[in-house]
Amino acid sequence: MATPRTIIDKIWDAHAIVTRVDGDTLLWIDRHFVHEGSHHGFGQVAARGARVERPDLTFGVADHYAPTRPNAVQSPEVRAMVAKLDANTRTHGVRNFGIGDPRRGIAHVVAPELGLTLPGLAIVCGDSHTSTHGALGAYAFGIGASEVAHVLMTQTIWQSRPRRMRIRVDGALTPGVAAKDMALALIERLGAGYARGCAIEYAGSAIRGLSIEGRLTLCNLSIELGSRLGLVAPDETTFAYLRDRPFGPGGAAFEAAVANWRELASDDEAAFDVDIAIDGAAIPPTVTWGVNPEQAAPITATVPDPDRAPDPLKAEAWRDAIDYMGLRAGMKLTEIRVDRVFIGSCTNSRIEDLRAAAAVLTGRKAVVPGLVSPGSMTVKRRAEAEGLDRVFIDAGLEWADAGCSMCVGMNGEEVPPGERCASTTNRNFKGRQGKGSRTHLMSPAMAAAAAVTGHLTDARPLLAGRRP
Repeated sequence: MATPRTIIDKIWDAHAIVTRVDGDTLLWIDRHFVHEGSHHGFGQVAARGARVERPDLTFGVADHYAPTRPNAVQSPEVRAMVAKLDANTRTHGVRNFGIGDPRRGIAHVVAPELGLTLPGLAIVCGDSHTSTHGALGAYAFGIGASEVAHVLMTQTIWQSRPRRMRIRVDGALTPGVAAKDMALALIERLGAGYARGCAIEYAGSAIRGLSIEGRLTLCNLSIELGSRLGLVAPDETTFAYLRDRPFGPGGAAFEAAVANWRELASDDEAAFDVDIAIDGAAIPPTVTWGVNPEQAAPITATVPDPDRAPDPLKAEAWRDAIDYMGLRAGMKLTEIRVDRVFIGSCTNSRIEDLRAAAAVLTGRKAVVPGLVSPGSMTVKRRAEAEGLDRVFIDAGLEWADAGCSMCVGMNGEEVPPGERCASTTNRNFKGRQGKGSRTHLMSPAMAAAAAVTGHLTDARPLLAGRRP
């Protein structure tokens, strides 16, 4: 009898070429996504007089430096980054979804919606949030500049085999609670470095109840839990999402692919190194109060008191975060006023996210300025066909083009020093959205609620009687 295996083992074994004495394994890579920041890797290829080994498996996407406003003022350095991507992909015959391409957007939004991301594939990109693609059952992780060069030249990468972690979330999420709340609640409960050295499989009825958009959000934030990747075994929801995607298999090939994808699920007796169970029904709307995703709490909670921290290191971290964020211990999170909102990023910029925000905003006015940036131009067109753009504009928010935008503070799309932003992004580090900026992470519905009230707000009363 074959030893029971997890989905993590199955995909790893299918891509392993050779294992060295030190235990590292050379893995074959099915998809390599490059963006403006990948010019370092292309530079190493040029310096060696080499070529891209598999341009047909490499895809360029302009996202980090792509302007999302028609009047965006781009520095010469930023324009040069976009131009380098165009030049490098053209030189090596790589398909590029660059500026002007109607399919362009954020790599981790574009690839799934085009069918470039498929179950069982090994996927890399020079961006830590490549873990997003695990939502479709792919083994996907971010890599560094030297690794980008190695993949470009060999279509392979050396990796050490991770430990296997399963996080089971059972029970149904309550109305008004989204995948973003689930992810933040997990990070707050387990700790930002808890999954270091592990690959995560998300399982359980609450995970199965998520749409693909929700799973993409959850897997996106795996890196903030300490893991390089998180994935969900493909199921009927996955197959329905992938049918008729432009770059996916079609016709009889699709049915054959589904038969293979079904086999990826972890075997019933497969062993995990770490196994965690969470009650989905107990997850509340969650927001961050501090300067990393672990410093989060239910919206009904208060800013924690460092004097009651479990250890001196955490107490010091809490004091530092409270000072930087301009808060005080014991204040209600709902007392925290915001200066602006941002709805976008590879975490929460898909059509489902925009619908959730629009459900709160319909017929209401924002009392603070805000920017809504869809994750791809495809998402933008769909949102406009549904009239969501009018909801945002009528509420007083700015409707932009696709790109990373305010998540990384590019092209002038920044949070001014000292200002506080209710954001659907993935990181609330100091200065992440601009020097001196203060970021509170939350779901799209919660960001919309903050927009109409001017402070951190429980979105559930504002969603009563409404459906995204």
